[in-house]
Amino acid sequence: MKKLEKVMVMLLASVLMMGSIVLSASGQEKAKPEAPPKDAGAVTLVRAVVATGVENSEPVGAAETFPASTEKVYCFIEATNIPKDTEVTFVWSHGGKELSKFGLPLKQGARWRTFAYKTIYGMKGDWTAEIKDADGKVLKEIKFKIE
Repeated sequence: MKKLEKVMVMLLASVLMMGSIVLSASGQEKAKPEAPPKDAGAVTLVRAVVATGVENSEPVGAAETFPASTEKVYCFIEATNIPKDTEVTFVWSHGGKELSKFGLPLKQGARWRTFAYKTIYGMKGDWTAEIKDADGKVLKEIKFKIE
């Protein structure tokens, strides 16, 4: 009889242990997938400046006002969150009139830097450089002046 009692106690203990494991596992919630950020497919511009040049992949002479003697200005951008190869368009305007557009590629990845330049031809006044995504949405507008 002692042997039967011992077997029953061990069986009961096993059942209780299994039950507590099942109960603790069923009480755990499955990890919820993280919600994708708004505009998960959108390129993010972390920097956009107009400058007098670009050296070693960095803008130099960034400003909002440039002297009339400036021959060219450069619009430099640094983009992040590039989900697939795409293109951005630089649109140059003077006095509210669009003068030129230029498309450049952005390659898929965490970070990409690029720039476009515009020859000024001594045209004083208010200028705008717009950066647009592949769908034509304005990502950034930079206003600057030639004096």
